[in-house]
Amino acid sequence: MGRVIASAFPISVATTVTRVRRSGPVLVQRTAHLGAWAFLLFLMIPPAGASQPDRAFYEAFIQGGIAEIDAANLVLQRSSNVMVKEFAVMMIKDHTSANERVKALAASRRIPLPSSASAADRAVQAKLTSLGARIFDQFYIRSQIDAHEKLLDLASTEATSGKDAQAKAFAAEILPMVQSHLKLIRVLLASEGV
Repeated sequence: MGRVIASAFPISVATTVTRVRRSGPVLVQRTAHLGAWAFLLFLMIPPAGASQPDRAFYEAFIQGGIAEIDAANLVLQRSSNVMVKEFAVMMIKDHTSANERVKALAASRRIPLPSSASAADRAVQAKLTSLGARIFDQFYIRSQIDAHEKLLDLASTEATSGKDAQAKAFAAEILPMVQSHLKLIRVLLASEGV
């Protein structure tokens, strides 16, 4: 005596339940636990239209954006330079907005994104946290130059050779903002107060 119970997952995998009577209570035996495994495999299959380089763009962009926001929040707590703080406020605003857009694009492609900065970015953050006030601003600005040069390269590469049309369009659209940030960072570096 058997019956089929529909799986709770959005795919058509069923679990068969068999009732066995043995001189006493009814034993229930589940003969397949494929529902959960099939669902996990379904999530791991890359969607059509998201090539590996495009996935790498989404992941690197979001990790860089998280690092920018984390560093800028630290600047707001520790820096005494008004210009550096104003730049940090702009980083939080611009990178929060860009990250939200990337999250939406990645979600539409079923691309899971990291929720924290890369290990290298976390190491820069740890170094920044350990510095004294005088060196803090200089290190922050120099790390921002490095981060934005990498971001400029990342966005330029995606804009010219990406396969995902939406990622490619976003990268092309974001390039002027990244170039503007890089120009401002270089002005901060050259200023007397930093």
